[in-house]
Amino acid sequence: MRSSSTAPAIAPSPPPPTAMVYDRLAEAVKSKLKQLENPDPRFLKHGSPHPTLSDHTKILSAPETRVTTLPNGLRVATESNLAARTATVGVWIDAGSSPETARDLEEEIENMGGHLNAYTSREQTTYYAKVMDKDVPKALDILSDILQNSKFDENRINRERDVILREMEEVEGQTEEVIFDHLHATAFQYTPLGRTILGPAQNIKTITKAHLQNYISTHYTAPRMVIAASGAVKHEDIVEQVKKLFTKLSTDPTTASQLVVEQPAIFTGSEVRMIDDDIPLAQFAVAFNGASWTDPDSIALMVMQSMLGSWNKNAGGGKHMGSELAQRVGINEIAESMMAFNTNYKDTGLFGVYAIAKVRSLQYFISPKYYLSF
Repeated sequence: MRSSSTAPAIAPSPPPPTAMVYDRLAEAVKSKLKQLENPDPRFLKHGSPHPTLSDHTKILSAPETRVTTLPNGLRVATESNLAARTATVGVWIDAGSSPETARDLEEEIENMGGHLNAYTSREQTTYYAKVMDKDVPKALDILSDILQNSKFDENRINRERDVILREMEEVEGQTEEVIFDHLHATAFQYTPLGRTILGPAQNIKTITKAHLQNYISTHYTAPRMVIAASGAVKHEDIVEQVKKLFTKLSTDPTTASQLVVEQPAIFTGSEVRMIDDDIPLAQFAVAFNGASWTDPDSIALMVMQSMLGSWNKNAGGGKHMGSELAQRVGINEIAESMMAFNTNYKDTGLFGVYAIAKVRSLQYFISPKYYLSF
């Protein structure tokens, strides 16, 4: 009788470099599941024949988000965590860039040991305050005062005008900010998303009290606002306070989504280059038409961004980052730094990679054999 021989186990060959990312991810998952059939003893718990995961329920569980829409269209959203001693309350407005006009109220918040701030993006303006739990009503009162009772003193407007012009000079000196401004300008040509957040310098120099009042009356409307609070707050209390405080807002039913339909952001594939031979490194970004916040593909692109990751030669991870793209860039010293980005807007988005590299290395960084093909 012929004895049977057992052939040595052959490790499965890796998928070809040209395989789709999702196919490669599926292969990796199958490989991990296969390993569970013969688990490493180090991962066994209490002699169990199968690995046991730790219970992360408490870590992953988040407070319930409660949302109430008032009769005027104003929405109130809260996440309550009464075990906390602090809270953050803010107003999110579906409107673009606008100047902050209430510097004196910032001191009042600071005297309570809190923090008042505001920021703008291409699609939103936000005012928010971080305070102790007992000061939440006062913070809401101050936020409502800013939005409904600002006087727009000419001297203060001139002061803020100078502040914004200085900010513009600082931004123009930050190459990354300039690149992303040009990226938007060329990707969304002749549409609102193609404009910068600060706007043209001429607009800042000529803005008047009448311009500000008109902008606020037409854009700061109840249906385009969300009052959000998180931390040591009770939803019912916030709703009642908002009803009493935010009484002067316009109820114009026009929403930002309706304005987007009138002026959609149309993606235009194009290129812009700025050459300065005095700068030793090249900074560049390549982007594709992404997904809006409500597009189901937005989640997939968030995962893709995480998979591509980021890398910086001065970071602690060095060449041992989890992203394969980051590893290849680091091992071959192709770039000084790189990062994937995914920006979502109401009706579109931008997805791509931004990097800083030596000029002679650019051809290797974008080589389909090694890098951006991932």
